[in-house]
Amino acid sequence: MTSATTRLGLVAALLLASSGAARAQDAAPGALTDPRAAKFNDVERGFFMGMEAGGLMLLKTPTQDAVKFPYAGAEGGRSSGVLVGLTAGFDIGSRVALAAFATGTSQRAGVDYGAFDLLAAGLDLRVAFWDRSDRNGWKRLFLYAHARGGYALTHPTGLFGDSEVVIAGGVGMEYFTQLRHFSVGLQLDAVYALSAGAPGVSLSPIVRYTF
Repeated sequence: MTSATTRLGLVAALLLASSGAARAQDAAPGALTDPRAAKFNDVERGFFMGMEAGGLMLLKTPTQDAVKFPYAGAEGGRSSGVLVGLTAGFDIGSRVALAAFATGTSQRAGVDYGAFDLLAAGLDLRVAFWDRSDRNGWKRLFLYAHARGGYALTHPTGLFGDSEVVIAGGVGMEYFTQLRHFSVGLQLDAVYALSAGAPGVSLSPIVRYTF
């Protein structure tokens, strides 16, 4: 009887010891996090808002209503002016972005023709075709092609036109800065006003903030 009791006691002690060791192993701390590991993305992607400000030159400025503007002539020749715009959109991965845009410009042509405003809004699609990474492996510099189109209004009505459809497309460069959320770039576009049959070209620096 004493021998059996002793054996049972030993078995119970061994079970308790193994159970305690298992609990101690479960409670052991995990691997330490590398303090050098990045806690944020150096290049943010997602919803963004941007601004562009540059110059627009139209190579042709026909007069839509010669009766209303008799001194404007058949056309005013080339026009030039400052172009400003806002964009809001979303990155689809690192190479594709879709955005809504709104732009405005005040154009001045020949002395007799005078000046007119052109306000446009529509959609913009951008696709990056080349990129370059920094020394840490983050893709920061991108070259892209883009196309946009939208509805436009002109003022005064009847000079350059009334309502317009404006399309544009070109290439650009965008660099994602060390400020994480900010990127800057430059965009060169060919522009065409369909109703007026007026081609043009624009060059605009851009800045973008990604949330």
